[in-house]
Amino acid sequence: MSIRWLIFLLTAGITLSWAVQTSGVDTNLRGISVFTASAGGGNSVAWASGSKATLLRSPEDKDWQRVTIPDSEGLDFRGVQAVSATTSYVMSSGEGEESRIYKTTDSGTTWELQYQGKRKELFLDALVCADALHCYALSDPVDGKFVILRTEDGKHWNEMPREGMPAALEKEGAFAASNSCLMIYESDLYFATGGPAARVFHSRDLGKRWTVVETPVMSGKASAGIFSLARYGKTVVAVGGDYQEPKGGQKAAAVSFDEGKTWQAVTDGLEQYRSGVAVDSSGRFVAVGPTGSEVSQDGLHWEKIDSGNWNVVVASSGTFWAGGAKGAVARSVAH
Repeated sequence: MSIRWLIFLLTAGITLSWAVQTSGVDTNLRGISVFTASAGGGNSVAWASGSKATLLRSPEDKDWQRVTIPDSEGLDFRGVQAVSATTSYVMSSGEGEESRIYKTTDSGTTWELQYQGKRKELFLDALVCADALHCYALSDPVDGKFVILRTEDGKHWNEMPREGMPAALEKEGAFAASNSCLMIYESDLYFATGGPAARVFHSRDLGKRWTVVETPVMSGKASAGIFSLARYGKTVVAVGGDYQEPKGGQKAAAVSFDEGKTWQAVTDGLEQYRSGVAVDSSGRFVAVGPTGSEVSQDGLHWEKIDSGNWNVVVASSGTFWAGGAKGAVARSVAH
């Protein structure tokens, strides 16, 4: 594992730097998950996933190792969730049978195919886990409503009842760009959409009943909307924009200070397309996209970090991890 360069930013008295590592692959990474047994370290593992059935594992900060799932050639692994030092879930995105969920309990030596889509309309966009037994996955609309899959035992996946799910708009969908258009926060579930409108769906009872609110993030095209959500306390940040025009000035983000009930556009420092956002335990947000990354202490005002090409960012034990083009993986360093 080699460090190519460091980029520094002074924000609120804290110097944030990216340490960019070589993962050993030349594919687009869109999923990252890190498990640490305790704040003091030990029994940690990082996973990264992406196109061409790419799956990588780095135990205890060691070199990235390629992991192979049998009979998965050609799949697009858009999401990974590490729930213990040895147990992880991996999600592939695609129409019908290409949407799958795998699980390993032995650090990737063996895998179980736990779910595979049967209907062509089903398209998995994101996977989140509250713990090793309770996980959720989001699919684009089927028969006019978004689909939430759930496991309560870590083995069996079922579609949740959709009586309490608002109807999807015509051509509305979610984005499988960073495994973060679906978010779990305590007993709340959120997911974000794009296309005709950039909306945030919110459930306070883990998917039984839902409300939906339109945000000021740009929309109106199949390539535009909200791509990622992150929450700290009552603050929820939504980032996105139009991935076909990543450099153009646009309404690429919005923030809510009341758990998602009302939203306002972000106009200070975040005007380009961003595919991922994450927040650490101190309430510091980081957003990433193909033209760089930014940091914010409040979700409303943002400062530039770098101009790298990133797809996904997560926070774990006070550290941010990012993944992007050509297998690049980055880890934040605070000074």
